[in-house]
Amino acid sequence: MAQLKAARVADVPMALDVVAAAAPAILAEVDAGVGRGGGGQKKRFTVIGHRGKGMNALASPDRRMQEVKENSLRSFNDAARFPVDYVEFDVQVTKDGCPIIFHDNFIFTEEDGKISDKRVTDLQLKDFLLYGPQHEQGKCGKPLLRKMKDGRIVNWNVQSDDPLCTLQEAFEKVNPRLGFNVELKFDDYLEYQEEELTHILQAILKVVFDYAKDRSIIFSSFQPDAAQLMRKLQSTYPVYFLTNGGTEIYTDVRRNSLEEAIKLCLASGMQGIVSEARGIFRHPAAVPKIKEANLSLLTYGTLNNVPEAVYMQHLMGVNGVIVDLVQEITEAVSELITVPEPDTNTDNLSSEAAKDAATPNFSQREISFLLRLIPELVQ
Repeated sequence: MAQLKAARVADVPMALDVVAAAAPAILAEVDAGVGRGGGGQKKRFTVIGHRGKGMNALASPDRRMQEVKENSLRSFNDAARFPVDYVEFDVQVTKDGCPIIFHDNFIFTEEDGKISDKRVTDLQLKDFLLYGPQHEQGKCGKPLLRKMKDGRIVNWNVQSDDPLCTLQEAFEKVNPRLGFNVELKFDDYLEYQEEELTHILQAILKVVFDYAKDRSIIFSSFQPDAAQLMRKLQSTYPVYFLTNGGTEIYTDVRRNSLEEAIKLCLASGMQGIVSEARGIFRHPAAVPKIKEANLSLLTYGTLNNVPEAVYMQHLMGVNGVIVDLVQEITEAVSELITVPEPDTNTDNLSSEAAKDAATPNFSQREISFLLRLIPELVQ
């Protein structure tokens, strides 16, 4: 069996307990997948850079997670140096109708010793761009801070900083071979009316149709109504539904399981699902159901920074992974699966080739060994 390279991520071992606990069910699905005609034939497996070359985990002891500012032009173009097909990023729309790239719902700064915050979508574009590094030489922007999940507010310090950017700038200045996975970002704690969602999505679509040219695009969203509406508003680009795969529970039941995600996609004509990787490992039987529904399947999450976990998903039938450690994962999986060289004619994930995941011809004994080995390999 080919040798796998482990990536060091401090909080992964706990998540890998999920893999160990579900090993018998996963093994059954992998074995069934081989029986369904994998036969050793290799097809395209997609690697997508999360927020470019990786998200910023500012509290992580792993310096790779603070290497370059997430969701920035620099991060996108850094990711393009590796054989990724797409970069994923978060798009919101400012108060004056400009689509910008930023993950968090609130943006923080410090002025006169006081920390203040603004909802990103309440800002005019000119005010949003005042935060962080500036394009104009010698001009200083407002200090950019970030609120952590534990409530702490810290300086947004990275080794390679870059100004905030708009969606239009990304189309104009990012390597044209890269596809864009555009996440339509909405606040989980707000209710949106259809009129408001339509206004937001149309602002995004205007930029996409004006500047995308031949670039491959995938839309995705955790917001079920936004995902459905994007599918209604256009048919040029595929729309994927983002789900935690049952790892978190919401008041909207459409978000609470892979089964609900399948139903939503089929009812609205969406082309794929993006699940938290743990959801796939906990419910491996959902994978063939997704494939039978003729849907593409991508995953995201901390587990995707571990080559062994990525490889197991590849065997299970997952079409691609969204990763933070772009260099490490592309290097690791290139030894095992077909990772395309940089190509200006990247196929869209909605194609038939992308919907059939590769299934290398490994023996059941080797797969079983790999499943047992995963939790032990990650330090």
